[in-house]
Amino acid sequence: MTRLTSQLTLVPDASIDLHMHTNYSDGRWSAEQMIDYLVAQGYDLVSVTDHDRVDKVASIQDLAAEKNLPVLSGVEMSTEWNGNMGHVLCYGFDPEHNYLSAVTEKVVRKQLENTHEVHDELLRRGYAFPSEEQVLAENDGKLRRPSDNGRLLREHGYAGDWQTALRMIREAGFRTIMADMAETVDAAHRSGAVCLIAHPGRREHGFTFYDPPLLDQVRAEIPLDGIEVYHPYHSREIVEAYLEYVRKHNLLLSTGSDSHCIPGRMPIKYRAETSRQLLERVGIEVG
Repeated sequence: MTRLTSQLTLVPDASIDLHMHTNYSDGRWSAEQMIDYLVAQGYDLVSVTDHDRVDKVASIQDLAAEKNLPVLSGVEMSTEWNGNMGHVLCYGFDPEHNYLSAVTEKVVRKQLENTHEVHDELLRRGYAFPSEEQVLAENDGKLRRPSDNGRLLREHGYAGDWQTALRMIREAGFRTIMADMAETVDAAHRSGAVCLIAHPGRREHGFTFYDPPLLDQVRAEIPLDGIEVYHPYHSREIVEAYLEYVRKHNLLLSTGSDSHCIPGRMPIKYRAETSRQLLERVGIEVG
């Protein structure tokens, strides 16, 4: 099916959101539910950036094309640099022929192996999950990602909130598995994509806060194309600091809700004009 982003032109006030997740990674909604919502809300362009899931981009684009919603190819890669967590948003690659797939497949395989190891350890410790198939119904009743063990603990009454569940799975052996940032950016660039650090101003849950000096350091080693300036977790002061930074260094900027389709984490309409340079780099005109 023809991708609707080919030869696409948006008006400056077009509604876009370049960062969101479905249940292919850690979002709540299926791709179908997400697309239906975005169409009903009148979005003009989105990018569904499921964590480390290049393999689902083409099917999401085709699904959206049936309802005349352009979807820019995108993925949020779980990476690290010098011991620092740094998720990288990659946009504009061919979803069926790219070098990112090999990187994501390795990460997802190792994550799945660890997820099963944690599950086995939880069972060894005496936790029982009689409703596992129902809780994981959207995964066909199977473990698919690290957060699934946390969901099982919460739904079976062993953990009252996500923080407690996270502590419990860490004690059972959960470890964060990420790709090398330099390897990821190289693969993305060889695939014709651009790369931006996701939510650099985020501080909680182990995320590294990329202030301008740290951005200078990582950019001295890795040819990143820009940063996600507009994000719900960024304060007005942080947004202003990042706007000054991207202007000073002639970097691309992106706008994203980081929606997981749960209360407080829904898609957000941003003006296409705000991300004009990014969009034009990936072949989408704004004018």
